[in-house]
Amino acid sequence: MSTATTSTNARPRVLVAEKIGESGIELLQRHFDVELGMDWSREELIARIGSFDGILIRSATKLDSELLERAGRLRAVGRAGVGVDNVDVPTATQRGIVVANAPQSNVITAAEHTMALLLALARNVPQAYASLTGGAWERSKFSGVELQEKTLGILGFGRIGQLVAQRARGFGMRLIAYDPYVSADRYRELGVEKAETSDELYAVADFITLHLPNTPDTKDWLDAEALAKCKDGVRVLNVARGPLVVDEDLQAALDSGKVAGAALDVFRSEPVTEHPLFSYPNVIVTPHLGASTAEATDRAGYQAAEQVVAALTGGVVTSAVNVPAIPAEDMEVLGPFVQLCRSLGQIAVALAEGSSIDRVQTEFLGRIADRDTRLLAIQVLLGVLSGHTEEEVNEVNAPAIAEQRGIELAETKRSAARDYTDLLRVSVTGGEHTVRVVGTLIGRRNRPHLLEAWGHRFDIQLEPHVTLLRYRDRPGMIGRVGTIFGDHGINIVSASVGRQPDETAASAEPLAAMVITTDAAVPRAVLDEVVAGEGFETGRTVSLVL
Repeated sequence: MSTATTSTNARPRVLVAEKIGESGIELLQRHFDVELGMDWSREELIARIGSFDGILIRSATKLDSELLERAGRLRAVGRAGVGVDNVDVPTATQRGIVVANAPQSNVITAAEHTMALLLALARNVPQAYASLTGGAWERSKFSGVELQEKTLGILGFGRIGQLVAQRARGFGMRLIAYDPYVSADRYRELGVEKAETSDELYAVADFITLHLPNTPDTKDWLDAEALAKCKDGVRVLNVARGPLVVDEDLQAALDSGKVAGAALDVFRSEPVTEHPLFSYPNVIVTPHLGASTAEATDRAGYQAAEQVVAALTGGVVTSAVNVPAIPAEDMEVLGPFVQLCRSLGQIAVALAEGSSIDRVQTEFLGRIADRDTRLLAIQVLLGVLSGHTEEEVNEVNAPAIAEQRGIELAETKRSAARDYTDLLRVSVTGGEHTVRVVGTLIGRRNRPHLLEAWGHRFDIQLEPHVTLLRYRDRPGMIGRVGTIFGDHGINIVSASVGRQPDETAASAEPLAAMVITTDAAVPRAVLDEVVAGEGFETGRTVSLVL
């Protein structure tokens, strides 16, 4: 993404509103007139922000709509860190302001802190230090375990998980990871065994480290049920997000001896100074230090400064969290397809659940194929990746994240579409298995419709909550689903069924597919109840971002 330079001859002015490393300030000073406003009050910032072309912040400065509306010249915001919760991104986008962060600034730091806790946990370092400085010499009490030939299970194999794997290999550890949103080739490149399920990892891991994103699907991931599947004496590390672990269940597992020790850098509520686990002699805790190093702080400031320089000098902004609107000449054609593309990506990856993702292919058929469809292909990728990576995925960084995970991207076009003006096909491939979904827009209001899934054809308008079921085509199946949904108070909006087009009456009970939209999300327990019924093969439920 590029931005135009100012039309005046004067050097752009950039405000550094919070403390960053000298390297970032020096980079900005080579290109712009830089003012340091670390001690400005909000009132002073409101009064003076209108004279700056760029601003660099960390987490304390709140760039809300009030500030942005007074920033008449502002064209770039650099956030020296990962999140942008303190920036009103929609208002910035509407005003044509590029907002960029430094998403890779702390990955090395987080990986190294994981290794520090891993070693400390294995060798009881904090406990031994406290004992010795307290006046006791207790060598036998703090005997530990070696990492050599122990199995490290990595839950979440994104950038940080991969860096942990590379470092743990140096200690002679055996490595297994679970993350279906990473290609099988990437596992092979790093010499890490790919777990097809999290249960497979639990069964063999001596140490488990979590590097999952914080989403509704991953919340409470490591609970009593998961811990019960682990090896006796497993040791657990969490340097990712507090809500991934159910504290009470971990405490019970420590009490029973199922878990031999834990190392925690993050907690469900922060800051926290009192916690039931703090008193456990086999639990190591740190106050969210995963990203806290001088190098990470300096790196974040420098990377954010690089983005501001690119935005104000016509360069390529690689970590923007917003992008310019679709060009006006393409808006009429491309605009309505943005949401359909993301929804098809979400549905395709849901149907591929349990498989690694090696390839994502998007096919554009019809008049839409004559346009620049790169934006739409990225929307498909957003649907595939969003909520499944530790990094926040957006239109700018999605291709780079896919590349890091070894996911191949493909896009094809054909100007003819049978039966419809436009068609979109999305295929997700993992190993020998490919899942394809097909959709289109129908009517003057461009309603998104799903036309094919699992090789079955139907036509149903997409709503926020979609459930897909595959079953043996026999009388009464639709009614059984309706009864179970009704028993749980779930209202069905619409439903459509279809057989595979090449099936014939020669098959007594061919497979059929059912797509149901509902007013509310279908809980996993309800879906499991349906699929457990005789004749049902599998089921998936998806909540679309419409």
